[in-house]
Amino acid sequence: MRPHRVPAAPRTAACALAALTLLSGCGAAGELRSAGDAPSAVEPKSLWPDLPPASAAPYDYGEGETARIPGIRVTGGDVRTLDPVAVAQAGLKARTDRDSGLDELPDGTVRQIEACRTAPDDCPVLPPYYRDLTGDGRDELVLGIRMPDRQLAVRVYMPDQGGLTRIMSTYDAVISVELADRDLIMRAPSVIPGYEYRTAWSWDDRQRAMLPTRDEILRTPEHRKAPKPPKPSAATPESATPSTGTR
Repeated sequence: MRPHRVPAAPRTAACALAALTLLSGCGAAGELRSAGDAPSAVEPKSLWPDLPPASAAPYDYGEGETARIPGIRVTGGDVRTLDPVAVAQAGLKARTDRDSGLDELPDGTVRQIEACRTAPDDCPVLPPYYRDLTGDGRDELVLGIRMPDRQLAVRVYMPDQGGLTRIMSTYDAVISVELADRDLIMRAPSVIPGYEYRTAWSWDDRQRAMLPTRDEILRTPEHRKAPKPPKPSAATPESATPSTGTR
């Protein structure tokens, strides 16, 4: 994209006015002062322009993958009325619109989810969070599922025509998961000491799904040099507080 340029006539008039202002107010307290010439905008330079473009993505984040959750009805479009364990169990039978493999869970985790009612202490489904991530005025349901090796599966569900649609599914060995406005942000360790990955997932109206809109590698903040160990307990009365006050 070419840099934006101001038309010649207005630019000349603006420069003349700025010069007059500087001459008349030079040295006076509170007056505008010139900061010097601004650097010229430089257009991007294409490297190896004759290379053919790639025809397939080398990596799959699970972006754009959605799934209708069978057997789940959302009364009044309010996901807060749903049982998160029931949603996780029903999601085991969901069929995605494409197969990235990121909606799959290890066999041991699947068995734990299926046994959440009879063995709640081993249930890997974490307390839910709620946030309007799509901007339609209704909350989405955000679920975390603990996996082996301190990995976490993160899934977002949207109320959709009386039912429930999963609009995001991914997993990683996370340092933290955050909600910031309408973004879901995941931080993960890097192989470079003192650095971490930061991926922001955002709703995309065209794709009707959450997409990884920003993927960065950043210096680890000084106050957090190492990831904190995960809490051993899942859905207990005390840990249910995340579902309130997260808006």
